[in-house]
Amino acid sequence: MAKNYYDITVALAGIAQSARLVQQLAHDGQCDNQALSVSLKSILVTDAPSTLSVFGLEQDIRLGLETLPSVLTNNRQELSAELTRYVLSIMVLERKLSANRAALNELSSRISQLDRQLAHFDVESETITSAMASIYVDVISPIGPRIQVTGSPEALQRPLVQAKVRASLLAGIRAAVLWQQVGGSRLQFMFSRNRLLKQAQQILANS
Repeated sequence: MAKNYYDITVALAGIAQSARLVQQLAHDGQCDNQALSVSLKSILVTDAPSTLSVFGLEQDIRLGLETLPSVLTNNRQELSAELTRYVLSIMVLERKLSANRAALNELSSRISQLDRQLAHFDVESETITSAMASIYVDVISPIGPRIQVTGSPEALQRPLVQAKVRASLLAGIRAAVLWQQVGGSRLQFMFSRNRLLKQAQQILANS
């Protein structure tokens, strides 16, 4: 069966967007708030009619699509290597999560509980962001290995930055689950880079 590279690239852009948000937060203490909102909302989408609808529109994953060249080319620059490490670490964690039935059930239960809070708070609110961060700490972190986030010590010591980093990583796990569902694989990430890059460039040109 032929792979659907559009869906695979969209899902991979979702992972890359989360990785870039983590990097922005860790180094600058702030990030692209619109992209963060898209990524956090994707955590709550559990039954989507299409891959793209998990995120919204093509322009909603522009940050992720623009990040993909840094991840998919053998760029030795420190920031690109850092992004690639985050993306690969998220993929590893997703595989461990998918193999852990108890963790999957707990994750589903905790995400469904967010719906009640969303009746009173926006997804970008500190309350929801902190709740998502807690899900990451309680459910994802224990299955390991831990993702080492590097950046400005001053930024990373701030509780709200820590919460946004963890919530972004949870969004990355969501995108990695989607990536697997539409036919993504680590081998493809290694050996079909040009195909993925070309697809990303086409989506960017259209969005």
